[in-house]
Amino acid sequence: MTRPPCGAPKPEWREWAFAVRREQPDASPAVATQLRDFLHAQGARRVLAYHALPGEPDVSALQSDFELLTTRTRYKPERHLTLHPYASATEVSRAGYLQPPATAPQLPLGSVDAVLLPGLAYDGSGTRLGYGGGFYDRLLPGYAGLLVGVVWSALLLPELPGEAHDVRVGWVATERGVSAAK
Repeated sequence: MTRPPCGAPKPEWREWAFAVRREQPDASPAVATQLRDFLHAQGARRVLAYHALPGEPDVSALQSDFELLTTRTRYKPERHLTLHPYASATEVSRAGYLQPPATAPQLPLGSVDAVLLPGLAYDGSGTRLGYGGGFYDRLLPGYAGLLVGVVWSALLLPELPGEAHDVRVGWVATERGVSAAK
């Protein structure tokens, strides 16, 4: 499948990224090693991570080095994410990933040193191609800690379409390393 032009609609980009991602070997241990080294160098202790969907880099190995948190998707009164201990994730969300139960203790975003954001693709400026729900875009405005996109190197691109409300990351981690967004 040919990469769409930068001006193509996001659904076209998502279709392409899913196809590319299906072809990637699982290099999650290498991604975790890159992230571990980077986060230690940055002095991070508490990290907001994610439970990987099929095809995403799995960052769960970081539990042995950091206090990990994860999100729960809430739909009422409006769509948003809440933060909880990573190990409390025992329910399957609508999207198919593990999340904490509604009764799990909540923690504030301000207590987090770094946020690891999964994405379908990223570009060198930190633009994220997500799944289209806007959950991280609503959670992260004003967050002052480290924002690190996590993606396979085949999906780190020169340019992606972005919108004014899209949260950009300052760093992108792949199995090959962690690079600063430009």
